[in-house]
Amino acid sequence: MKSLTRRLAAIAWPAFLGAGVLEIAVFAFVDPASLQTPGGSALEMSATAVYSIAFFVFWAATAAACALTLLLQRAADDVNSRVWRDG
Repeated sequence: MKSLTRRLAAIAWPAFLGAGVLEIAVFAFVDPASLQTPGGSALEMSATAVYSIAFFVFWAATAAACALTLLLQRAADDVNSRVWRDG
């Protein structure tokens, strides 16, 4: 695998697993039919739509956390050498 593909896989796969765990944990306690908008009216979406949207939100949030972890894991010399080489 190329380096970029490996990095994307290192972000996407754990984020996918984390989103699945979050989905199970949240919807074990939350009924999608009982959700309301900030105005207080009932959310006019099917349970499947709520589950799907929530999963992708959870996936994006955990992917951001995984990407930040991957970024912070890099050595200072690697980061600094790229800045001076590209600039």
